[in-house]
Amino acid sequence: MKENNEKLYEGMYVLNAMLNDEARTKAFEKIKDGITARGGEIVKIHDQGRRRLGYEIKKQREGYYYLLYFRLPTLQVKELWDEYHLNEHLLRFLTIRTDNVLEELTFKQLPES
Repeated sequence: MKENNEKLYEGMYVLNAMLNDEARTKAFEKIKDGITARGGEIVKIHDQGRRRLGYEIKKQREGYYYLLYFRLPTLQVKELWDEYHLNEHLLRFLTIRTDNVLEELTFKQLPES
């Protein structure tokens, strides 16, 4: 039975694009393990691949994007964020509470500048 304070979250993670496939997989596994180790459950993963960043982050122009839906007790989110700040391969992350899981992602193509 799930805890009453468990919520559904959407997390966007941007990993350093300079990582090789093995290192990137290991860095993303660390993110997922952090969720499950705190009693969370991974619901859906959208691997968005390598993309250009909107602006330079830590001298990087590209990042590897993942969108992850997960359930986690509310009190564990802060601990998760603290762990993310120590992950040297994670360029940016965003976690928001959501009510539903998107089964498919679609994006409008932006004009080239």
